[in-house]
Amino acid sequence: MANEEVTKLEAANKQLRDQLSELGSLAGSLAHEIKNPLSVIRMNMDLLAEDLDEVETSRERRTVTKVGVVQSQCSRLENLLDDFLRFARLTHLELTPGSLNHQIEKVLDLYEAQAMESRVEIIRYLDPDLPSMRLDAQTLQAALVNLVKNGLEAMPNGGELTIRTYSTRGGVAVDLIDTGYGMDPKTAMHMFDAFFSTKDGGSGLGLPTTRKIIEAHGGRIDVQSAVGTGTKFTLEFSAFVRLSSEGDANVEAS
Repeated sequence: MANEEVTKLEAANKQLRDQLSELGSLAGSLAHEIKNPLSVIRMNMDLLAEDLDEVETSRERRTVTKVGVVQSQCSRLENLLDDFLRFARLTHLELTPGSLNHQIEKVLDLYEAQAMESRVEIIRYLDPDLPSMRLDAQTLQAALVNLVKNGLEAMPNGGELTIRTYSTRGGVAVDLIDTGYGMDPKTAMHMFDAFFSTKDGGSGLGLPTTRKIIEAHGGRIDVQSAVGTGTKFTLEFSAFVRLSSEGDANVEAS
């Protein structure tokens, strides 16, 4: 009887996954269909703005202002749809052995100049003996970009962004710690909810997409934050296990 119940539960879970996959596919198609007329609207607003380049009357100035509002809202919707499509496409990744340290270094190098401008010191504690993990370089970098970018934006007046990698029991992990504004409990509770954002014009899909990427790598993400102190994100992954010629499982170092 117990096996029969388990079988029923597995079948129900599979049906639910299939339904969610179909829903995600339909939502992605709908987003594409919305993007096409939206692009036409945006293009015509740009052309109208060019026609109104030299305004003279107060009525024309009001028209220019209205056109600008439509342009900005078109841009906002286009960015939202782009973020949503990235979110909807994350279903299955082709993972290959790679170095977490290498992906982190590439992202930090991208933001080094911006950090210096913002008077943020990037502190790197990357374990040189860190084992390899299975990863998709492009999507993992996208997740790291979201977290580094959020950390820098939380420290507009300067601070420290510390990145530390280390081995765990059977895996690897990275801490990203900023000394920025921090988050109150309500924000921390909803930060991974789709479309939840505390930023003006934010899509609210950056952190949900980040979590989806981490989970697609078989990992998990945790956050600790306090207002006025800063925020710490921890990402944990399984290490890449290679079978030796004798059939023993070994963790392959990067």
